[in-house]
Parts: sequence; C-alpha cells; structure tokens
Amino acid sequence: MARILIVDDSPSQLMGIRRIVEKLGHEALTAEDGAAGVEAAKRELPDMILMDVVMPNLNGFQATRSITRDPTTSHIPVVLVTTKDQDTDRVWGMRQGAKAYLTKPFSEGDLSDVIGQVMKR
Repeated sequence: MARILIVDDSPSQLMGIRRIVEKLGHEALTAEDGAAGVEAAKRELPDMILMDVVMPNLNGFQATRSITRDPTTSHIPVVLVTTKDQDTDRVWGMRQGAKAYLTKPFSEGDLSDVIGQVMKR
C-alpha cells in the first residue's frame, strides 16, 4: 500500500481520483492547489504524487519543478494528471521532472496502470 498525494483544485476530480486510489488499496492524501501540494509533499513525504496542471496560485508544472528539485522531496515520483493534451504540454511536464503524464478524462484502468508502472521504478 502506497501513500499517494492527489493535488487538484476541482473538488469533483479530487474526490473521483481519491475514490480510485483508495479502491486500489492505497492511502490518499489531498491538496487543493499547487502551493498546498508542495507543502503537503514536504510535510507528508508521500510515495507518489498525482498532480493536476491547471490550478490557481502555483500551477502543476511549477509545483512539480519545485518538488523534483528540492532535495527533501526529489525522490517522490510525480505524475501529471491533466486535461492539457498537447505534445508540447507533455514534453514540458516531463522536463519539469514528472515521471508520467496522464490525460483527463481517463479510466480507472488507466490510472491503475500508471500508478503500477511508476511504483515499480
């Protein structure tokens, strides 16, 4: 069982992703924007982070860069989970340090596959 931090400003997305994560047997932690996600990552040191991109205050690209470049949190894999589906968004997200990129909408199976692949690394 992994501890997975979900960062998304949409309450419905947060709840939906949390439901899937918990159904898969993992513990879900949540944060409602990028800045809160960075703080939760430092405080909780989760096993993985599922990060939305389009959020107020600190967007997911900025939050991912902050988490992956901080020695305290750089070991935590970040998966970007977003509606941004352009190749340039995917490339930019990976350059910020993300380990995977999942485009919304996604199926429960898609999310399960990504979590499994990233946790094996």
